[in-house]
Amino acid sequence: MPLTRQCRLLNLSRSGIYYSPVPVSNRDRNLMRLMDEIHLEYPFMGSRGIKNELWNKSYKVGRSHIRTLMRKMGIEAIYKKPHLSEPHPAIRSTPIF
Repeated sequence: MPLTRQCRLLNLSRSGIYYSPVPVSNRDRNLMRLMDEIHLEYPFMGSRGIKNELWNKSYKVGRSHIRTLMRKMGIEAIYKKPHLSEPHPAIRSTPIF
């Protein structure tokens, strides 16, 4: 059976069949290890702060690449999220007369 028909039957794109994932480079692996150390020490730092720390350690890397690696690692800065203290809509703060 042709590959195009198999993909159509399985609802897959043909380009996904030919894709082979690229392994993580040694440079990125080293950067990710350093980023993890920085994130454990300063969990409030985002991509800009981590980039600055890496620049201080003589690693010239851009913020967008740091952001990509942070997403891949699943880490994010700890900060105050919006609307954390909103009451539940079913709870009334004032009594109804």
